[in-house]
Amino acid sequence: MKTVNVRVSEEIAERLEHLATKTHRTKSFYIREIIENHLEEYEEAYLALDRLNDKNARYYSTEEAEKLLEL
Repeated sequence: MKTVNVRVSEEIAERLEHLATKTHRTKSFYIREIIENHLEEYEEAYLALDRLNDKNARYYSTEEAEKLLEL
């Protein structure tokens, strides 16, 4: 496992501390859970945005896509 440092706002730090205290879990536990459960969503969103910004990308209408996919 590798250590990663992250800076968060005072409000986020306080919320995380409160959650950890109330549930008797570590802050690292929640940070790791959040990253593991949501990183894929961010990867997909940013990769999709990157493809949308690609000047050489080919875009298809719904009709064209259905025809190509034989739907």
